[in-house]
Parts: sequence; structure tokens; C-alpha cells
Amino acid sequence: MKKTAWLPLRLGVLALSAATLVSAAFVCLPTLRADDVDPLAPPPVLRPVPEKYSDANRLWQGIASLEVDRSGGVWVSWYSGGTTECGENYVLIAYSGDGGETWSKPILAIDPPDRVRAFDSTMWSDPDGKLWLFWAQGEFRTDFSPSIWDGRVGVWAMTTDEPEKGVDAKWSAPRRLCNGIMMCKPIADSKGRWLFPVAIWRFDSYYRLDEALRGAATYVSTDKGQTLDFLGRVEVPREISAFDEHNIVEKKDGSLWIMNRTTKGIGESISTDGGRTWSKLQESPIKHTSSRFFLRRLRSGALLLVKNGPLDREVGRSRMTAYLSRDDGATWRGGLVLDERDQVSYPDGGQTEDGAIFVAYDFERYGAREIYVARFTEEDVDAGKAVSERGKHKILVNKATGEKEK
Repeated sequence: MKKTAWLPLRLGVLALSAATLVSAAFVCLPTLRADDVDPLAPPPVLRPVPEKYSDANRLWQGIASLEVDRSGGVWVSWYSGGTTECGENYVLIAYSGDGGETWSKPILAIDPPDRVRAFDSTMWSDPDGKLWLFWAQGEFRTDFSPSIWDGRVGVWAMTTDEPEKGVDAKWSAPRRLCNGIMMCKPIADSKGRWLFPVAIWRFDSYYRLDEALRGAATYVSTDKGQTLDFLGRVEVPREISAFDEHNIVEKKDGSLWIMNRTTKGIGESISTDGGRTWSKLQESPIKHTSSRFFLRRLRSGALLLVKNGPLDREVGRSRMTAYLSRDDGATWRGGLVLDERDQVSYPDGGQTEDGAIFVAYDFERYGAREIYVARFTEEDVDAGKAVSERGKHKILVNKATGEKEK
């Protein structure tokens, strides 16, 4: 659920470069038993998706990501498995080739062995048109009291060079990029670098982690994602540290701007040296509940912000709303309500070459168990209502219908 009350099941994370997956910071390594699974091993990719993962067998689901590929196809990933966020979690993806009007059933599932959890996926179309699916993978140990994670977790990825083939696209084998969790999309900056917002969470694990590495980190790749190197981090004070789910934006003056989830809502920081050092985290004037939001530069150059509720008020996980800024975040306009209901959360989106914007989010992870997409344009956001012919809200992507045992 990613709410503060769930902290015992959320772990500290250490993010390191691929060349240093095992670090001296991990000074409390448990000895694997013969029956132990290896969270560093590539997970099975199940395609076609077995009946076990069907809508009728899923008891909860949420935490969606969305990307639009170079041909205009729309992809959504999310995760499910077990009865909540646990070692049984797995990642699913679905596809729409008609602008979000209709959706495939899940076309593949990523499911590591029990106790190793696949979760918190992110989809991204890189500057070359390659489509990426990222997810976090880590071991959940129930033989500890209380149950905890391994502390490394790990950012994994698969790619396809042929996203225009939709459900028939071939995907690469899973590859582990670095330790950590990445909840928001990478960006390609004006220098040609790819910047990855990898999180280093502050929660307990059975590895002792280097305190100096905790926070909202940025990793850099200069070889199109083949290797990642630690670049810098924003230190998040312990008293407001939550699940670091940070968005990175390059401003027009070349500085980098991080907006990060905190227990108070949103914290922000600036780097003027390419991401190596960051200013002290400040509370944003934009009010928000402690939950993920979406910040992205559009093709027009405007910034899109999708969050819960108005800019000046915290309303919990309700009223999913889109705003635009045409002055690099100094002011915001619009206020297009995508979904007015309670328990709508975790927006993520993409845009077609001709300007249509798509945003995915979840609704009632344990009740309705639905994944939705909203389709709109900048014109709609400016007007604060659907005025374009392309606008359409509450498009159902997927609904889980499994029945829990009584």
C-alpha cells in the first residue's frame, strides 16, 4: 500500500553501480541455506501468462506505470500476487494498440521464486525508441521477526526493439542494473546522459547499510543503459523520510530538479553541477499527501504534474488532477480532474508524438482492484475540463476479480 503504517515491510535499500553489486556496506551477510532462493538470479518471464495469474485469481493489484511507444501503442505495467505487498508479488503488463480504447489481457508475467518479490515497475521509451520495463526485485524473509527484506533489492530491466509489434513484440532477457528501487522514469538530459532516479530507502533490513548512501539518488549512464554509475543523492532527513519516489526534470537553464515524496508530501532539491551535488531538501509549496505523483516534460516544453487534489491542499488519495507549467514550474495552471473518487493513486504517464497524453493509476487496490487510464491534451488541462475530441477519462485497463477465502 505504500502508506506509513506499512513501514515494517518496507526496507532500506542500497543502490550501487552494476560493477559493485556486493559492497563493503553490506557487513551482515546471511549464509544461504540449500533451500534458499537467490534474489540476484534472473526471474522467470512467463509468456503466455498461465491461468494462475489470470484476473479471476488475483486478490489485489495496483501501482501502475504507463508508456507510449514510438508507434503510438500504449503500455501499462502493474503488480499483484498474494494478498498484499509480499514475497509472492509479480509484475504484469498489458497493451493497447488503439489509443487506449481496448486493452489486452496481461501478456507476460515476471515472477521470481517465492520469497523473492517483483514489484514497483516503471516503463520508459528511450530516445532511440527502445521500450524498457523496469522493476524492483528483492527477497522477503519471513524467518525473521518481524519479517524484513534483504536490503539490496535491485533495479531490473527488459527491453524490446520492436514495440510496434505490440503483444507480439520480443523482449530481451531480464538484466540487473544496480541495487535499489526506481519508482519513476529515467530522463535523457541535454548532454545525452541518461539519469535514473534510484531510491535508497531508510527502512530496516538484514544488511547493515551505509547511512551516507541513503536518500533520493541519481544514477547516470553514458552508454544507453548498458552500465549505470552512482552520480549523487539528495539527503532526505530521517524525520520526513518515506518511500523515496523521486521525479527528475532538467530545467531550461540546465539545472536538475528533483521532486520527492516525503511524509509531509513533496520535497524538492536543485543540482547545478549535473547531479553530483544537490541543495538541501526543501518542502515544496505544492501540497500533497504522502504518495507518488507524476512530473514530466511534455513535447511542447511544458511541464505536466499529476497529483491528488488541488495545489494548495492535501486531500489524501483522491481527486487525481493534472496541471501544466510553461515557466519551468514557477507557476501552474489548469486543474483537470481525471478521477474524482477516493483511493485513486500512483499516476504515471506518457505522450504520443501528436500530443495525446495518457496517465495510468490504480483505484481501490483491495476493493475494486482496477487499473485505469485517462487520455487528454494540454488544451483539456488548460480548460480544466475535457474540451478536445480526444479526451476520455476512466478507461478501464484491468480488473482483478479473485475471491478471497472466507
